[in-house]
Order: sequence, then C-alpha cells, then structure tokens
Amino acid sequence: MVNPKYVDLLDSTALAHVATIGPNGEPQVTPVWFGWDGTHLRFSQTTTRQKYRNVKREPRIALSIVDPTNPYRYLEIRGHVVAIEPDPDLAFTDSMAKKYLGQDHYPWHDPKDERVVVVVAPEHTTQMG
Repeated sequence: MVNPKYVDLLDSTALAHVATIGPNGEPQVTPVWFGWDGTHLRFSQTTTRQKYRNVKREPRIALSIVDPTNPYRYLEIRGHVVAIEPDPDLAFTDSMAKKYLGQDHYPWHDPKDERVVVVVAPEHTTQMG
C-alpha cells in the first residue's frame, strides 16, 4: 500500500498530523508520535482526549507525515481505525518515548491517565516529493 520510496518517513521521528471527525462533523487535527509495523500505523491516546472520542464514534482517519529534511516531501494516509488496544503497562507508549526522545519511559505519564493504542489500517496513500 505504501510506496517503498516513502517508507523511510514511517520509520523516521517525524510527527504524524492526524485528522479525525468531530461530533459535529468538523475536522480535528493534532500531531502525534506514531509507530509503523509494516501493515498498521499506531499512536497512543488517553481516553479523556477528543481524538479518542472521535475515533470511537467515527473510525475514518487521515494523517500526513512531512519529511523533516524536505518540507515538500510528504506522505498522506487515509484509512480506518481497526482496533483500539489497551496499553496498561505503557509498553507502546514507552516504545514511542524511546523512538522520539531516546528515553526508556514516557516522562509525562500521569497515573490517572488510561492509555490506549489506536491502530490504523491504511486504505489510500498519496505522496509527493
């Protein structure tokens, strides 16, 4: 699904700007850390965030990743949320802290937060640059 010439963006430390559909049909976009396993894109959310509520109600999602070394090269992915997985031991969240910060543990975890992993199946991609 993803053009091999753009897979490097999925392995990079670029942020993904994730767009979801709000309760009144309005778009909502936020940057997130993400992981790629070769099939699905994953990102962490707390269950109190608007993005979590949006994807539970409406699983359609789009995201873009801009090459940190060339702002005119990007990858857009459109797809669906196919799973929302619990992350009670912060295994995924900590893996993102390692990728993005070089730290073994996510430093801003609040024990009151319930973290989940949003799993996205790409259905369409567009790339440029």
